[in-house]
Amino acid sequence: MKIHFIGIGGIGVSALAKYYLEKGFKISGSDLKESEITRELKEKGAKIFIGNHKKENVPKDVNLVIFSPAINKNNPELKKAKEQKIKTQSYPQALGELTKEKFTIACCGTHGKSTTASMVGFILEKAGLDPTMIVGTKMKNFQNSNCKIGKSKYLVIEADEYQGSFLNYFPKIVILTSLDWDHPDYFKSEKDYFLIFKKFVQKIPKDGFLILNGDDKNVQKFKKDFLKNFKGKMIEFSLKEKISQKIKKILKIPGDFNVLNALGAIKSAKILKVPEKVSLLALSQFLGCWRRSDSKKFKIKNKEIEIVDDYAHHPKEVLETSLALAEKFKNKKTLLIFQPHQFQRTFYLFNDFVEAFKKIPFEKIWVLDIFSVAGREKGYIKKKVSSKKLVKATKNENVIYLPKKIFFDTLKKEFENFDVIVFMGAGDIYDYSLKFKKFLESLTLKSS
Repeated sequence: MKIHFIGIGGIGVSALAKYYLEKGFKISGSDLKESEITRELKEKGAKIFIGNHKKENVPKDVNLVIFSPAINKNNPELKKAKEQKIKTQSYPQALGELTKEKFTIACCGTHGKSTTASMVGFILEKAGLDPTMIVGTKMKNFQNSNCKIGKSKYLVIEADEYQGSFLNYFPKIVILTSLDWDHPDYFKSEKDYFLIFKKFVQKIPKDGFLILNGDDKNVQKFKKDFLKNFKGKMIEFSLKEKISQKIKKILKIPGDFNVLNALGAIKSAKILKVPEKVSLLALSQFLGCWRRSDSKKFKIKNKEIEIVDDYAHHPKEVLETSLALAEKFKNKKTLLIFQPHQFQRTFYLFNDFVEAFKKIPFEKIWVLDIFSVAGREKGYIKKKVSSKKLVKATKNENVIYLPKKIFFDTLKKEFENFDVIVFMGAGDIYDYSLKFKKFLESLTLKSS
């Protein structure tokens, strides 16, 4: 069977492409830009087309075309497939078909779903249950891959709520990590946001399980207002449990939110009869995920500088991750470089960002220009909000707006004033982090 992927470089879509490659399918795919992901898929045997999407990219004898949710309906490759009556599925629809075949454990919530799914999968792996995993991040315990092929009936996935994607899935166990209104370009209110989660958990069968964060106020509100007629079994987890102290001592990744993620993972494993001691052993060896407080140290002359990368982009994530890092790097001068992601999110959650910046105890916070998400912005909102306005509203002299065009040169001049530099955001800030690491490596070579 031949499958063509449109947007194959995406973190979720590429995981599914890897899955089918491992299963022996012939895979082709297209993406606008070359990346580590597209290069890896090419090495594994996929035929990759880089650049503008073209109808010629679709193989003549292809059986199925799978497209990223970000792909426009007028995309030439998608149009060709439909014109030729080739079966087409979005990434969530295709993954949904797989969830029907497997015993699926789905991790959902505004924050922590990638990490929790990775924890669940690693615990099951250590327990000898050999799960398949499809996750929207690179998992350090699985050779930095976003896909792991197992031979058992178990499938662990990250279930994304945007555009109702997770409504395509059929889970037996759902872990709900957290709830905070997000994706305001699609969900017009907190109620709309909660309703999509209600629809998702309603898909859990009578013999299924919903594992809830008992410490999250919005999850508890959701439970009270939306789950009165839930037909499955509900289980809660909380930092009040005795085991949470054990987890805190053994986890290599910082923050109480990660302890909560681990508690949710343990609850799911317990349903599958995994002994607690096996879960704890796995968690003690859990290395985390790509861009979730990743860190690397550099020594420049006699000074050590640590660079941290994090994907946090919602105000609650920004605050909680920063507080966890502040605890980890006590007594170290820290610079946070934050790039807001999407004008819509920045506009609707403006006050939450302001409050977050007021509470972050770092020496300096640099706020870069807002990263614009193609196809998900409204012109009138772009005129109403900016990073400059955000910084002004914080009324904090340690929070500074730096235009993108001067930020990197400023960093090269001032980096030695700090012990820790945190790059945070979901846009192209990661590219700047890589560029800065290369700069530090060149200095390291000169000083050695």
